[in-house]
Amino acid sequence: MKILLAPSETKNSGGDLPFDLNSLLFKDLYTTRLKILHRYINILQNGDITVLSKMFGIKKENDILKYKKDIVNETTMKAIERYSGVAFDYLEYKSLNNNAQNYIDENVILFSNLFGPIRASDYIPEYKLKQGEPIGDIRSEKIYNEHSYILEEYLKDEDILDLRAGFYDKFYKPTKSYTTLKFIKNGKVVSHWAKAYRGLVLREIAKANISSIEEFMKLSIENLSIYEIQTKKNKTEIIYNIEKD
Repeated sequence: MKILLAPSETKNSGGDLPFDLNSLLFKDLYTTRLKILHRYINILQNGDITVLSKMFGIKKENDILKYKKDIVNETTMKAIERYSGVAFDYLEYKSLNNNAQNYIDENVILFSNLFGPIRASDYIPEYKLKQGEPIGDIRSEKIYNEHSYILEEYLKDEDILDLRAGFYDKFYKPTKSYTTLKFIKNGKVVSHWAKAYRGLVLREIAKANISSIEEFMKLSIENLSIYEIQTKKNKTEIIYNIEKD
């Protein structure tokens, strides 16, 4: 089973290894990534604060200048540790044992707005890019979607659990059967805090070393109970009821 996960706009700083673009998952995407990365770096080098503010999604000049750097010469860390949004906070990757961490490293695919689909274990530098913002004249989600056949081939024999936000369908939407999750509380769909529950669910999956959707359906997760399962075309949606705060 492979698990698709969205990135976060917020990231942890630091790292220890040099960046190697060719080390990322899917070497066939190297040329595409290089084109996008060159465009991104050119915009940073031009240094137009208004352009950078829009691309980064931040307003304060001091904050903008923090990300105006040559990221290819920055140190790296695992993608799963680089991202620091709500889902990653609740996943608590560093607190998991080695077996659970290895499970995530091997089975989670993250969808970077800059680098496209990458392994959780791929080493990436810190960068800033607002979700949905073009990189100059490039829309990365459109370009990576044009190469999604690479991902489709990679996942052809795998069960797929898609934990991404809907925006990332623009990068890749499975054509084979896949499963998604929805969370409700008091009869209402949870939106923002769904990220937290995705992180919690991924944590339990990793701890249990789940290898298929069938196994996942049997997994007991504290504070969550299956309310309903809906299937439409190739998409199965498991709707969880949040039992308490």
